[in-house]
This record gives sequence, C-alpha cells and structure tokens, in this order.
Amino acid sequence: MALVEAKLQVGYCSVCGHLSAEPVCEICRAPNRESKTICVVADSRDLIALEKTREYRGKYHVLGGVLSPINGIGPDQLNIKALVRRVSQQKVEEVILAISPTTEGDTTSMYVGGLLKPFTRVTQIAFGLPMGGDLEYADEVTLARALEGRRELE
Repeated sequence: MALVEAKLQVGYCSVCGHLSAEPVCEICRAPNRESKTICVVADSRDLIALEKTREYRGKYHVLGGVLSPINGIGPDQLNIKALVRRVSQQKVEEVILAISPTTEGDTTSMYVGGLLKPFTRVTQIAFGLPMGGDLEYADEVTLARALEGRRELE
C-alpha cells in the first residue's frame, strides 16, 4: 500500500526531470544553488550519487535514460528538447555532462553536447570509473574527483 501511495504522489520536476512530490523539485527551488551551471545526468540515481559528494552546487537536468536505438530509445524518448530549450533561453555558462561511460552513454554525451555547444560551454566529467561502470555505484571520493577533473567535450 505504501508503494502505491508513493507512486501516486511522486512525479517529475517540470524544470529538470528529477523525481519530486512537488511540481518543481527541491534542488530547482533552492535559491542558493548556482543557476549558471547545469549538470546533465541519465537518471535520478545518478543525480543522487553526485549530490552525496557535496561538491556540486549547481542545478541538474535528468534525461530519463540514454540513447539506445537497439532498444527503441531515441532523442524523442528522452528529456533532451527541454534541456536545449532551457540552455538556449537561460544564461547558462556551463553544461557538465555526467553520463556513465558506456557505449550508449558516450553516444548520448556526444549527441547532447553537439546540440548544446552553440549556446554554452560543454564539459564532461573525468572518470575514475572503469568503462561500462555506473555512476550510482561509485564512491563519493571518485565522483568528487571526476567532477573536479572535468574537461571540454571535443
């Protein structure tokens, strides 16, 4: 019964796509968060993992997955249009791509980065993770160092 209630009460933030019981999530509403930087993640689990580092003070954008044509997931199935609209309409100085380094993740990063480069600086976090690793399983120190060592997307 509690799971059914939770499912009914929790939806997605209308700004960033993170899970939220409110129309706009706590992170997007927080006045002390840096609004000129947006960290793009595949899903809410990755956002939570990055928040645990306490290193990142900007806003987020949750894509809702990664591109996977073999599984029928293209750009229209992800929260990409809202991200491009958000970046093109706001004064965003940097977008940080924090997507797991898998084949699909790298493809998603390249695709999203290409769409955003005309509007702002696009960087990608450095990885201390093995290829194919997932952000949600990384420890806080590894994720913190990955954020610190981010680089321009080529």
